[in-house]
Amino acid sequence: MKMAVTESIASSPAPVRNQADGGLSKSTKGRALRALASVALGALIIPWPAFYNRLPLFYPDSIDYVRAGHFIARTLFLHRPMSYYGLRSSIYSLGILPFVVRGSAWPAVAFQCLLTSFVLWLVFRSIVPHRTASCFLVLIAALSLGSSLSWYGSLMMPDILAPNLFLCVYLLVFARDTLSRAERCLVYFVSWFAIASHGSHLLIVVALALVLAMLAILTRRSLREYRRVAVELAVLIALSLGAQIAVETLANGRLSLNSGRPPFLTVRLVADGPGRWYLEKHCANAEWETCRYLNNLGGNSDHLLWDSNGIWTPASGESRKRILGQERAFAFAVVCAYPLEELEIATTNFWRQLMVFGVTDLRKYSTVVDHIGEALPRERSEYLESPQGQDRLPSKLFSRIQRGLVIASLLGILAFLPKIWRLGSSRLLGLGFVIFSASILNALVTGTLSSVNDRYQSRVIWLVPMLAGLCAVEWMAIRTASVKEEHA
Repeated sequence: MKMAVTESIASSPAPVRNQADGGLSKSTKGRALRALASVALGALIIPWPAFYNRLPLFYPDSIDYVRAGHFIARTLFLHRPMSYYGLRSSIYSLGILPFVVRGSAWPAVAFQCLLTSFVLWLVFRSIVPHRTASCFLVLIAALSLGSSLSWYGSLMMPDILAPNLFLCVYLLVFARDTLSRAERCLVYFVSWFAIASHGSHLLIVVALALVLAMLAILTRRSLREYRRVAVELAVLIALSLGAQIAVETLANGRLSLNSGRPPFLTVRLVADGPGRWYLEKHCANAEWETCRYLNNLGGNSDHLLWDSNGIWTPASGESRKRILGQERAFAFAVVCAYPLEELEIATTNFWRQLMVFGVTDLRKYSTVVDHIGEALPRERSEYLESPQGQDRLPSKLFSRIQRGLVIASLLGILAFLPKIWRLGSSRLLGLGFVIFSASILNALVTGTLSSVNDRYQSRVIWLVPMLAGLCAVEWMAIRTASVKEEHA
């Protein structure tokens, strides 16, 4: 990453060379050092909740990711097969494994924050190339204090990679001319890693690519220009899927994309109502595996998955395979039987998810208390003594702060939009299009296919205040330039 930042600044359109040593001028080296210092300082500012907590933040899935990385590595590199490899992305589990080998999550969180800081630097530089360092640090500090950026940067989860992915798409589509070759390679890596790290990221980026394709057609952009980006995104998606399939197949000995995943769609349909109505009506004449648990169909999707009197937890290994094997057919049958009801429920869930973006989910979890010692032995006592382990995180306060900031940011964007539109700032308009499209698609995918959860929308909502801040900086820069012209 250090080399990429140095190369990008060193390879500006007309670098000034030092005649004595044939190297870069002192001013160019100074800009490179300022860039490195800014990115590093940004990476230190972002995880302030982890510093406040005296430990990175944990969600129940965090433990599964860490343990799965150890299990998969033992199989791939030590040829010691395991019977269980977790329920999550094997690529993310392996990706963070080098940073948790000594039983601490701090290096993994530092890695995520450094990637985030660097991607944000590239985005800020593409909008405000002449005052990047000052604007970057001011906006990073404001976002870290007033939005969920810092909370999800401090969380041992792939959630922070979703907004990174969307910003990488913006860089490749609207600001690729601001990237050096090394920076493009890093953007490719972050995009690949983010896509492979969570199933929702894959679905959202595919939908986002289609939305951008429609935008290119409507605005009559050069097809050759968009074709290159489309090929890049397609290759990144294919490589992400290929890596996930390869790891799962090598670990399990059979072709698979994610053999351990729960039947999220099935339990969502049942929890919403139409799936339960369909089973109650057809179990007498159909061979749905879920019919075995007809008396356990009450409650929400979390209950159906994780409680002992639900669907998934009490099921045997063979029963789970049959439930997963029937999932698509079951979803199709339910939607055909109750199309209007399912559409109404899905629309309601989408809207609820779009409006729910607090950080209140980051509380103490009994699952973490029970199993953190197995995955991260050094951190069990620290977790119990931390503010999160004692339910003393000020997450509710910051949820209220974020809601106010998002509302103010939306009003600010509406105020700045006519000015930005008249000035024709294509990068800023492109960034806004990507952010709002991705935020809507994020709510659509997570709200309709999973449960409505603060965490899903909160992981990306901080992009809205970021956009408002960049609009304000761009407007002030243009206003300052116009004043100087008047006085000239």
